[in-house]
Amino acid sequence: MTDPRPDPARKTPLWRSIADALTNDIATGRYRPGDRLPTEAELSARFGVNRHTVRRGLAALADSGLTHARRGAGVFVAQTPTDYPIGRRVRFHQNIRAAGRLPSRRALTQERRAATADEAELLQVPVGDEIFVTEGLSLADEQPLALYRSIFPLSRLPGLPASLDRLSSITLALRDNGVPDYTRAWTRLTAKLANAHQALHLQLREGDPILRTTSLNVDPEGLPLEYGRTWFAGDRVTLTLAED
Repeated sequence: MTDPRPDPARKTPLWRSIADALTNDIATGRYRPGDRLPTEAELSARFGVNRHTVRRGLAALADSGLTHARRGAGVFVAQTPTDYPIGRRVRFHQNIRAAGRLPSRRALTQERRAATADEAELLQVPVGDEIFVTEGLSLADEQPLALYRSIFPLSRLPGLPASLDRLSSITLALRDNGVPDYTRAWTRLTAKLANAHQALHLQLREGDPILRTTSLNVDPEGLPLEYGRTWFAGDRVTLTLAED
């Protein structure tokens, strides 16, 4: 006769029960893409276990791709990567809104300085000409999507720094400085691993995969306006080639 009692050796581990319960919460919409999960302390209280067990359950969710941790912010339900078209007219705010998300930018550093030889060649200005360098974060629904660094020739755009401070959009700032339209002359895409600085701002782990674009934007006459590099969080964006 078969023993009807459950085999203790086959008892589901507590961490697996936690992972299964949270997976069900995500599947039924209790936690939606982009939502932050409860803290370890809150989950410990909910399931009546210690934090070590909770961490193992959360690790199982991360391994399955359902969640990701943001340094200092918590554990979040993974979102579907945002489609980000790259073509002759790349507009950050327009791309993010088209994906149904709310775009924003956060400036980190700004400086005026003399152009190096390489920068001068790219921007077609004399070596030592004054340039404006701005670095910051591009966000979608307040989630860091990319870290950017843009360089502008101040001899052509003397009012750009003030316009950027006021408008927080490169497209609007250029329009404010008499450039109604601009296009992408070229873009180069490279796969990289996040260094400590990039990981900190993108809320990744050092060594996580990122995508770097290097690009040059020009005015309708073909004169360079912006030389930039952007580092995208590899799991939050899908870069697509657009025809425009």
